[in-house]
Amino acid sequence: MFANLKISEIATNPDQPRKFFDEAKLEELKGTIKENGLLQPVVVRPVEGVEAPYMLIAGERRLRACTALGMDVIEAKIIKNAAEERAYVLGIAENVGRADMTVMEEAGAYADLKAAGWSPAKIAKQFGKTETHITWRLGLLTLRPEVAEMVNKGQIKNNLAWHIAQLSPANQMVAAMRYVRGDFDSEAEAQHFANGLKMTEQQTSLTNEKAPSAEEQEKRKKAKAKTQDGLGKAEEVLIPLLEDLAEKKPEDLAVILGGDLARHLRVVTRLHAKVQMVKNILSKAQGIQRAMEAEFNKAAAEVKQEAAAKNTEEAEPETAEKPAEPQATGKGEAKAAAKARPTAKQAAAKPAARNVATAKAPARRTPAKKASAAK
Repeated sequence: MFANLKISEIATNPDQPRKFFDEAKLEELKGTIKENGLLQPVVVRPVEGVEAPYMLIAGERRLRACTALGMDVIEAKIIKNAAEERAYVLGIAENVGRADMTVMEEAGAYADLKAAGWSPAKIAKQFGKTETHITWRLGLLTLRPEVAEMVNKGQIKNNLAWHIAQLSPANQMVAAMRYVRGDFDSEAEAQHFANGLKMTEQQTSLTNEKAPSAEEQEKRKKAKAKTQDGLGKAEEVLIPLLEDLAEKKPEDLAVILGGDLARHLRVVTRLHAKVQMVKNILSKAQGIQRAMEAEFNKAAAEVKQEAAAKNTEEAEPETAEKPAEPQATGKGEAKAAAKARPTAKQAAAKPAARNVATAKAPARRTPAKKASAAK
């Protein structure tokens, strides 16, 4: 059923999955409506117990544009007896395929359906997505707000965002900020760094790790020497050879290699595949190394802060408050107070008295008259 409704009769859906609307695209839509009219009606359903008799299901951008243009009436498709869930699904279905819906809004919409009892498989079937797509989107909901905003702005791509979402809130900020400020040459490097941080979270704290035994140290030393020796030979022999081949023309190599050309091509193809594999492994290793370094620096900073706080506490002088002596109001009270003082400190007073007795008394000043007479 279609009808022209007053815009004031339509209430927006508070559960609308889209929370942000691109102002530039909204201005573009306003221009289109002003020039050609509303080409697609909004979708509403009748509701009771609210100020407006109709609730918007789909078309909030259109409703906003028409409101901004000063229109009082808008064409609407009215769906009667629509269940809350169906109405919400219709709203999501309209928005989920749009390019301007942020990935975090999409994830929030799927999460609401999951909370309503929908499985990822059912959600995927409803919207023509894969189950993996739904699961990965739902995984983004563990991002802390600052990182989610970076994802919404396109500063962090969806694939990397998922890997960052697996980290603790503190490490999410570490990985996100290092990627945004350009510490990595590629998204893959940032992903390996995030995975390295995840490994450090799952392992024992660096401060609790046991030192390697002499045997383990020797094994590490031999493995390091062997690997470095092999990579050194590759750098000395293989790279110059490949550089030399790269400078030659194909027609020259066809003559030089002759019947062995096909065999050499197979060797280089295998070599290329192995190089790609090793490059990926080394990139992951670099990510783990960077993550370990970041974890170590964080632990070192915490230790430094604790030491500084301890030094500050030790440097502060102890200012124990002495109890105020009672004020004597009469001669009897004054005598009692004077008598009570030495008995309260009797244990300390006796040794002190012996020390005073043996100490040299200070010289008395000679009165002025006696001093002049002596002259």
